[in-house]
Amino acid sequence: MIITYIAGIVALFFAMNIGASGAAAAMSVAYGSGAIQSRKKALLLCAIAILLGAVIGGSEVAKTIGTGIIPQALLTAKVVLIILVSAAISLFIANLLGIPLSTSEITVGAVVGVGIAEQALFVNNILVIVSFWVIVPVVGFTLAFIFGKIIAIVNKKYPQLKEKKAQRILAVFVIIVGFLEAFSAGMNNVGNAIGPLVGANLVSMTTGTIVGGIFIAAGVLFLGGRVLQTNAKKITRFTLLEGGTISSIGATLVILASIFGIPVPLTQVTSTAIMGIGVSKKGKNQVNNKVISKIIKVWLVSPVVSLVISYGLMKLFIDSDVYTVIVLLSVCLATIGILSLIKTIQQENRSYYENGEGI
Repeated sequence: MIITYIAGIVALFFAMNIGASGAAAAMSVAYGSGAIQSRKKALLLCAIAILLGAVIGGSEVAKTIGTGIIPQALLTAKVVLIILVSAAISLFIANLLGIPLSTSEITVGAVVGVGIAEQALFVNNILVIVSFWVIVPVVGFTLAFIFGKIIAIVNKKYPQLKEKKAQRILAVFVIIVGFLEAFSAGMNNVGNAIGPLVGANLVSMTTGTIVGGIFIAAGVLFLGGRVLQTNAKKITRFTLLEGGTISSIGATLVILASIFGIPVPLTQVTSTAIMGIGVSKKGKNQVNNKVISKIIKVWLVSPVVSLVISYGLMKLFIDSDVYTVIVLLSVCLATIGILSLIKTIQQENRSYYENGEGI
């Protein structure tokens, strides 16, 4: 019984961190463009939308996390706690290192780690989820590129769009699509926090989505201000119409994925949509290779980190297999050592070529 309560507390803590770390960014376009002047109002509107999204449409992703990746019979209170702790630790480490990991990918990775440890996985379902992680951002980029070209034509044909009256209408449009983007975040993210609890029948779907939604919304309200401010600064180079288009694409794709129960990273969808708009305006030179590299690394690292942690915890606390845990730790230390050595060698080579001297 104590383990069940601890699992519930960790799930709610995880939900608040989801709200704080990513969900608040859904209103960045509306706030950064000035459509919403007050940061408090932006956060409040975001929190309301997220709660509604979680309650109205969060059940499908919760089902996928709870029953679609590993057999439901594996989900005991202790296993659920391992999944949630693995996801929470991964997110905590990422925050310490300043690495923007995807909560959806972290959670899926943690569940997959449990399945690998118990040699029981729904491989076809996992392949579908992973394929969506590739397809959805690509579709986001493509749609943004097409709409970017259309927006350029519309702006030339209707210069009156820059007038104050038109800008007010566009501001309302941006607020509406920002609300929908936050709604989509609630639909897709609540399952990450409460899916394992629902799968183990530790909480009902209705209670889980409501309480989970409340805590994600609380994370937005009390901890999301800095994320909102940071992301708002990044979108100021876009017009209201362009920013609204980016939010519309993100919201539409994530809502569709949520209806089919697919957990997808909203941040990556938005990032690729931003790149699509940029390329449509200034050509391929607008694409930042560092941003693309960052998205790919996040896509690869997010699930693997939580997978390794959950696999190790399963071997340690469920199977009492200390030797496997020692091997895992050794591999991690060796990997860190190799990366550090490569970095040192690169710095030495750079010093040699720049200064004309060796060691």
